[in-house]
Amino acid sequence: SLHFLCMNNSLNFDKIHLMAIYYHLDMFSKEEVTMKKEPEQDNFFFFLGWATIALILIYLFFKFILKIDLLRFMPLCNFYTSTGFYCPGCGGTRAVFALFRGDVLNSVFYHPVVPYAAIVGGWFMITQTIERISCGKWKVAMHFRMIYVYLLLGILAVNFIWKNGYLLVTGIAPM
Repeated sequence: SLHFLCMNNSLNFDKIHLMAIYYHLDMFSKEEVTMKKEPEQDNFFFFLGWATIALILIYLFFKFILKIDLLRFMPLCNFYTSTGFYCPGCGGTRAVFALFRGDVLNSVFYHPVVPYAAIVGGWFMITQTIERISCGKWKVAMHFRMIYVYLLLGILAVNFIWKNGYLLVTGIAPM
């Protein structure tokens, strides 16, 4: 067992340490290990959600109270200016503003990741907030799953291929 491995001089400390971690993790099922990581991931994305909301509020403060449009300081897309093709993020800003105006169809057209992220992220924030405020009495929280990231990446890839494919075939910019 582990005590015997420690006595064997052919193994260094790092190998023994890794073997101990392996045996320790092997004691838990995959579900138990995932469950232990869940609160850390949820806390990270909950903090990220509030940070995003704070940035949006700061932007709105500058735009409507101070009358300074911060977007005028935003540089042009280097990918688009150097290649003539759309980058994976092209259309994102237009999609955000379309969503703020309530124009969901144009938001999806400009960049479908934006409404997807708004729906998934919004639902995550609402349900996490409810569960946290109720001190866990209402178990309604949506939890982070990698499938949400895979869906986002899939939407991003399809959008990138469609826009650039349409531009390449027709010579007409789809946006």
